[in-house]
Amino acid sequence: MLAAALPTADFDALATPLVWTGADGRIRDCNLAFARWLGVGRRRLLEQPLAALEVEGETLRQALGQSGDESDTPLRLRRLALAFLGGEPRFADAWVTRAAGGVLLEAHPVDEFPGADPTLAMPLALSAALRGLAHELRNPLAGLKGAAQLLARRAGDGETGELVALVGSEVGRLSALVDQLLSPQAPQPHRPLNIHGVLEQVLRLAEADAGWAVRMVRDYDPSLPELSGDADRLTQAIWNLVRNAIQAGAANVTLRTRAALAARIGDEVHAMALRLEVVDDGRGVPGDLVEQIFLPLVSGRPDGSGLGLALAQQVAREHRGALVYRSRPGHTVFTLQLPFPPLDAAPAPSADASADVGASEDPASP
Repeated sequence: MLAAALPTADFDALATPLVWTGADGRIRDCNLAFARWLGVGRRRLLEQPLAALEVEGETLRQALGQSGDESDTPLRLRRLALAFLGGEPRFADAWVTRAAGGVLLEAHPVDEFPGADPTLAMPLALSAALRGLAHELRNPLAGLKGAAQLLARRAGDGETGELVALVGSEVGRLSALVDQLLSPQAPQPHRPLNIHGVLEQVLRLAEADAGWAVRMVRDYDPSLPELSGDADRLTQAIWNLVRNAIQAGAANVTLRTRAALAARIGDEVHAMALRLEVVDDGRGVPGDLVEQIFLPLVSGRPDGSGLGLALAQQVAREHRGALVYRSRPGHTVFTLQLPFPPLDAAPAPSADASADVGASEDPASP
């Protein structure tokens, strides 16, 4: 079989994680891609029971029990979560095949919580729910807009004036969103933007909402080029993610940006994409909502609207991106991937891209 036909050195040239066992189910060897994917040295994996790496369920153990069948047809395992000795889980779709008396496991990492996106089948439900909410918001927003204008005349300059200006800016943005939901228009043309400027706006909203109760951490890559997008829509989507984290009881929320090379988003592979993570230490996604978290009107809180994540998913699609997550109590990561413009079409990086923000672990201060 494959494991017998190729030496380990040839497997090391492959980017796909591979691991194979003996007849006893213990790991005989793996390629470098598998060890790097799990974040552990290859020698530490040797002679470990392969089934012991699975951290959720017994899908792999059952598959290994079936591998002694005469059929050489690979068994496909979906939603396989592997980790070494309590480490960070890694998610993959995998194939198990009989090989050299044992089995060969081929993992196709998906990085986040896997599964079909159920919102693709529910655009009408999302649209109707958002329009209903928009009707309810229109009158309160008009009142807030008038109050913000009156406060702006009295506030003057200084910190109070900045906060009043923030209120006015957010009321204006939400009013425009309500108008768009009630009277749909063509999407706004995407323009070059500094994603860290969007994140700074979200941080200010978080500070105003949670104050010192939540520690907001910046972990930015200042070398990222400009993105092409709608700053208002992205602000709304990311703020929804941060607000969910705060409402889930998080004490720490991290906004992390990185570049992902040769990133696959859906069926497309992009030379480079933005990988934006919202990481929190809150309660996590309830187990009974794992498959439905992006559906409209589905919420883990009695007072939740169930629209925040659905809207964030929609904004990701508007930018040809994807929103995925992984979660366990105490560690939840929502990852937004957005493609950067092709190099021949991308504008030069903003001169102030790293002037105001940087790769820092300092909390955002009010």
